Amino acid sequence: MEVESEIIVEKLEVEKPLLITSFPGIGLVGTIASGHMILELKLEQVGVLESRYLPPVATLYEGIVMPPIRVYEHKDYNFVLIHSDIPVVPQLSYDISAAILDWAQEINASRILTLAGIATFEESKRVFGAATKKELLEEIKNYVEIFRMGTISGVAGSILVECVARNVDGIALLGETVGFNPDPRAAAEVIRVMNKLFDWDISVERLEKEAEMIEAQMQKLAEQTKAHELKKEELPMYG
Repeated sequence: MEVESEIIVEKLEVEKPLLITSFPGIGLVGTIASGHMILELKLEQVGVLESRYLPPVATLYEGIVMPPIRVYEHKDYNFVLIHSDIPVVPQLSYDISAAILDWAQEINASRILTLAGIATFEESKRVFGAATKKELLEEIKNYVEIFRMGTISGVAGSILVECVARNVDGIALLGETVGFNPDPRAAAEVIRVMNKLFDWDISVERLEKEAEMIEAQMQKLAEQTKAHELKKEELPMYG
């Protein structure tokens, strides 16, 4: 039988690593967070996730062609990261999740951490946490607000369901965002929580500056829209 989705990594230097996953979703919170980690920590690509059902897309970075779903590792922090530049359609989510869990068990990952966003339409920028076991909630409860009721959609949700099915430790960190626009400030808060949880030191200064730029652009757009609406109201009406 032909394999439909698989992770191809020639060699890893980490042992029993934390496996972090990030796929585009609400506010691109997880994607921005993992993309920032790649740049800030200067992570080297060590593999790819391939699937016959992924769209025929190649990602470009400074003219270099890259697969859309890539695998990275960090030896000092002992993690591997699966980062996707493209969203995954719901029909493919469980197939991708199964491939990730197969590989996680193959490399003896200590646990799986999935990063995503959650829309609350509030400005408080909290980080919500969920886990597959009560003892994992105990580990994270002092650093996050426990996501007690609701749903986690997309690949993030299907990965956690697969973790439960296979009795693999799984945790979700969900950055609070006001809507669907890219939210680097929410991504920065997710990274701050990871810094506390794992005693890391990943700077978010660059993300904070990016957030300020986006907020300034959104404010300018809002002002332009308001001015346009006022101008329309001033125009005489003819019937």
